[in-house]
Amino acid sequence: MNTTRVGHALTCQNTTHHQYHQKNDLKQGKLKHAPPLALLAALLLTSACSKKEEKEVEAPAPVQVTAVTQDTIRRVVSGDGVLFPLDQYPLMPKIQAPVQKFYANRGDHVKAGQLLAVLENRDLKATAAANKGQVDQAEANYRTTTLATVPEAVVKATTDVESARQQVDAAAKALQSRKDLLAQGAIARKQVDDQQVVWAQAKAQLDSAQEHLRVLTTAGRQEQIATAQAQVASAQAQYQSAEAQISYSEIHSPINGVVADRAIYAGDMAAPGSPLFLIMDISRVVARINIPQAQANVVRVGQDAEIAVTGSDEQVKGKVTVVSPATDANSTTVQVWVQVDNPGERLKPGASVHGKIIAEAFKAATVVPAKAILPGEEGGTAVLVIGSDSVAHRRLVQLGVREGDKIQILNGAKPGESVVVVGGLGIDDKGKVRVIDTTVKEADEDETPEPDAKPDPAKGGKDQKKDEAKPKGQ
Repeated sequence: MNTTRVGHALTCQNTTHHQYHQKNDLKQGKLKHAPPLALLAALLLTSACSKKEEKEVEAPAPVQVTAVTQDTIRRVVSGDGVLFPLDQYPLMPKIQAPVQKFYANRGDHVKAGQLLAVLENRDLKATAAANKGQVDQAEANYRTTTLATVPEAVVKATTDVESARQQVDAAAKALQSRKDLLAQGAIARKQVDDQQVVWAQAKAQLDSAQEHLRVLTTAGRQEQIATAQAQVASAQAQYQSAEAQISYSEIHSPINGVVADRAIYAGDMAAPGSPLFLIMDISRVVARINIPQAQANVVRVGQDAEIAVTGSDEQVKGKVTVVSPATDANSTTVQVWVQVDNPGERLKPGASVHGKIIAEAFKAATVVPAKAILPGEEGGTAVLVIGSDSVAHRRLVQLGVREGDKIQILNGAKPGESVVVVGGLGIDDKGKVRVIDTTVKEADEDETPEPDAKPDPAKGGKDQKKDEAKPKGQ
């Protein structure tokens, strides 16, 4: 504190007390006989103190200012969320059997198709072998039906048709001969009628043989072959089912990823519906961020985004991949998915994150610090612009986008103007201010002492002795 100002304040304070006592003395009649010079000196001292106090009241208010600048400012939509893997697969067995052996443990990296575990399958292999024998038997029956049984029956039927045709021809010739003899009167009519009966019987046998041959060559043969084929297909289906059961006893990874969980140990019973492994692909992760519904209309798929794990300042860049079409009724937020690369698998699924989505970017925007914004006298917002004459001018401003401690000014201030950032509250429009320069000049620490300068024995004596005591190599 300035000693002169303190002394002056004390003097004025003493004078005030002196005036108070003088007034009391005047009331009591004690200063009636005081010398005129003493009274004059007291009045002058009182006047000087009053003028000093008036000057101090009217002193300009100290403020700190900064320049209105042009900068790129972004419209950022932010929210909190949780990390999820890019893909995950709960691996469940399709059969119930004890685990024979595990080939992967939690934390192991696996590839698609890699064998992870084998379940007990000796009974399944025996069933498959039995079904394979049934397939072989059905195929043999099919070959016999198509290559042997059907051709023999067809040959016999064809022979029967030819024999019946010959009998019909012979009966027809004999009947004609007897008709000729009857016309000549050589034989009786009864012999002609008997031959007619023989011809009719032969004709009936021919028709039966032809029908039998037709059945064998059409419907009968097809039915026999179809039956044999059905038997083969049934046997093969049973064999394939047994083979599938064996394949289900071998657990393979469906995706490239890392084993996030292994529920049981070797020898435990694996059951359908209970996950045996949980495989996650965390080469990339997805942050499911909940943002206010009022800001969701500016978020689009493909926009740039940044996420940071709670408690960490490291920002990881990503892209918006999904914007939910519906608002959550409970939280009144919209869920947005941000996908980011995860080299080294540093980001862990389940971690809480804070996400920022870059909805828009405004280049060469007029910006001021957030602390420069003041409430307007009649509502709205304002800034105090300081002119070259150190006079504050209150201007109403229209605000735009805010990013961090920067706010976009749409109108009301121009780049290059100085605005108040500290001390603006309580300053009236066109009020006089005093700008405080907050720049601190640091001393030049690189200056080397003069060769003739001697160290201060009071300060550097001990250090000098320590340095001299150290070996030269240090």
